[in-house]
Amino acid sequence: MHSAHFLRVLSLLLLTLGLSLSTRADTLPNIGELSPTDLRYMADQRASIDDLTRRHFGRLINGNKDSDLALLQRLLDDGLVRPEQTRELQAMGIIMGDLLAADLDMHWVVYEDKVGRSRALRYRQTEEYLFPVTMISRRREVDNRTPVTDIYQKAYDILSAQKLPKPFQ
Repeated sequence: MHSAHFLRVLSLLLLTLGLSLSTRADTLPNIGELSPTDLRYMADQRASIDDLTRRHFGRLINGNKDSDLALLQRLLDDGLVRPEQTRELQAMGIIMGDLLAADLDMHWVVYEDKVGRSRALRYRQTEEYLFPVTMISRRREVDNRTPVTDIYQKAYDILSAQKLPKPFQ
């Protein structure tokens, strides 16, 4: 009788452990490389913002943080990109993401979890991610007028505080 009770308890424990491992595996994100479609989409998004700044301001997006962030802010301030223009706002997020990637040694990945599929920035091979594509759009769509430079700085500060120290520092 004692061994039967032990086996039931052990079976219940193993079942519970199996369920918790299964649940944990279901909650872990799937991280992958950008597909050719992702790369093409992001290139088109960058080009759309570059075209707007060239046509309206005679200036190109060039990878210079101060210049590019100022151009993104001006697109918003001048009403050339409005809160209902999610696609354009997210294109601006890609531009800001490129700047964050360059400054923080990050790279673009596909981040897929139970909520959906996103393009994200990943710090090296760690579990540190930023989601710049929606950083501007989510704010603007609810009339949050936080300046683009503040959004950038907040993301930068969050990740730089979590980054691992480089060897010999």
